[in-house]
Amino acid sequence: MDEFEIIKKYFQKISKNNPAALQLNDDVFFDRKNNLVTSVDTYNEGIHFPNFKFPNLIIKKILRSSISDLISKGVQPKYYFISGSGNKNHFTKKNLKKISQSLLSEQKKYNIKLSGGDTTFSKKASFCIISIGFSKKIVPRNKAQSNDDIYVTGNIGDSYLGMLAIKKKIKINKNLKKYFVNKYYCPNLPFNICNHLNKFANTSIDISDGLFSDLEKLINKQNLSYEINLNKIPTSQKFKNYIIKFKKNKKNYLSNGDDYQILFTASAHKRSLIHLFRKKMNQKITRIGKIVKGSKKNLIKINNKPQNLNDFKGYSHKF
Repeated sequence: MDEFEIIKKYFQKISKNNPAALQLNDDVFFDRKNNLVTSVDTYNEGIHFPNFKFPNLIIKKILRSSISDLISKGVQPKYYFISGSGNKNHFTKKNLKKISQSLLSEQKKYNIKLSGGDTTFSKKASFCIISIGFSKKIVPRNKAQSNDDIYVTGNIGDSYLGMLAIKKKIKINKNLKKYFVNKYYCPNLPFNICNHLNKFANTSIDISDGLFSDLEKLINKQNLSYEINLNKIPTSQKFKNYIIKFKKNKKNYLSNGDDYQILFTASAHKRSLIHLFRKKMNQKITRIGKIVKGSKKNLIKINNKPQNLNDFKGYSHKF
């Protein structure tokens, strides 16, 4: 079973008397009465980060990926709690100082505050982060409308190339490696959008497990499907340079996760509003497709040619 099958079979039914849990079908807990929005995430060595060589970067990655859940709901994060597990090799004085300095830097960057946590012993490093924000409303999951436009912020694919570089599965020059590795550890969160997303988005999610995998989650309980033009998916110039130089197929690098950009849908009549916001906030937002009626009609096109959907599977936790 994967994580979603486990939730549906064993845990969803015991959350039914708690509306704020959103049927365990979203990335956040939303207590509308108290304007409280909360997310919780766990990150394990060897799964969510390859090793513990760069604790200063790892802690940035996991904190940003955690607050990304709130940002994608149109909520500004305010507080976070962090629990860490590891051993004396992980938590040396040198590493703890690096972790502390990185957390302080992230707090200043995103105006968030450390509020508590816990430490325990384990053979491998593991972290759990709870992020908290306050809002009267959120952009929910599973609220897409037929004929909605599909948008994505920022660029897709850089993080995956960074992971491949870290694992030495690709050979690139030093400068290019530095760029992609930095995108893996320090994704550029679309932070400016969180106070505006409610103005135009019908539904949203952050891209953690992969663009198409998360798009399926976004509409998983609706009688809807998506049509995506792969040529419109935004990528950085360095990504394009890599694809061209090494004669790679672009489609193999766009659905592997860790991008932490926002995937959202909006009505067609919101296009001008989104365009104005994009220019005013200098935030890259790209329209990549549309929502269509009916389930099992998902379509990915390259130059108007339909593609095999099995080529675009993202990451899934299997148990």
